[in-house]
Amino acid sequence: MLALWIPITIAAAFFQNLRSVLQKAIKGRLSTTGAAYARFVYAWPFAILYAWILHDGVGYDLPPVNNLFLLYCALGGAAQILFTVVLLWMFSFRSFAVGTTFSKLEVLLIAVLGAALLGDTVGPLAVVAILIGSVGIIILSFTETKLSIGGLMRGLTEKATGVGLLAATLLGASVVFFRGAALALDGPDFLMAAAYTLAISLIMQTLMMGAWFVIFDRPQLMAVIREWRHALPVGIVGMITSACWFSAFALQNAAYVRALGQIELLFTFAASVFIFREKVARSEVIGVALIVTAITFILLES
Repeated sequence: MLALWIPITIAAAFFQNLRSVLQKAIKGRLSTTGAAYARFVYAWPFAILYAWILHDGVGYDLPPVNNLFLLYCALGGAAQILFTVVLLWMFSFRSFAVGTTFSKLEVLLIAVLGAALLGDTVGPLAVVAILIGSVGIIILSFTETKLSIGGLMRGLTEKATGVGLLAATLLGASVVFFRGAALALDGPDFLMAAAYTLAISLIMQTLMMGAWFVIFDRPQLMAVIREWRHALPVGIVGMITSACWFSAFALQNAAYVRALGQIELLFTFAASVFIFREKVARSEVIGVALIVTAITFILLES
């Protein structure tokens, strides 16, 4: 029987791909940080609505809140915001392509952080899958950034390498913290645990990042409000995406979920080949093949 977290994760990857497309559509209207903030500020009302439907419509009890849950929500929200800031900082370096490559080692770091913070263990086949998938993502990154292996090796001592690893660590930490928050509720209904975690985390992120905009970039905050017609779809799809991710995190080890979530890259690859008729480099085919292999191993392990 197909484990429930698998179709939920595939749905999350699909909607994340759609959210990325919508974010690109508003990139000319908002800055990168503004587009990121739109994900939070236009998502939290729908997250609350989703939790209310589960409670009032479906009949799930609201989970009792505890300090560990609130701490994990705050840490996860802050780590996700800091990831965006660090990613922008990385692009200011001359060797940002090297940093970008290392920033994609998120799944590998999730496995380490999940084991350290939550005691989530990873089976031997999953370890192989994560390593293969990481190599596949790095190869795809080479094509995206036009970086060679020689360039990567020369850039190991560059500051951008450390910044890229910091970005990957922050993104990985946010995933582990969000899973920790859902588990801390210790409720019988994984959907409600995920929905409640999502709603509280989005509210915290909206307040944290909103305070930053008030202090440092009020014009962009006004732009986010002014462009609500274009930003609202980003928030709605972003909420659906996060609801799927959080539900999967509540059910399964976050490293397994994000490893399977690499199927998003296959959606992107398929769209470029079959919809946009773009030429495909040999390295892209190798990278995609490795990711397919990694996903297969993850499915066999689970």
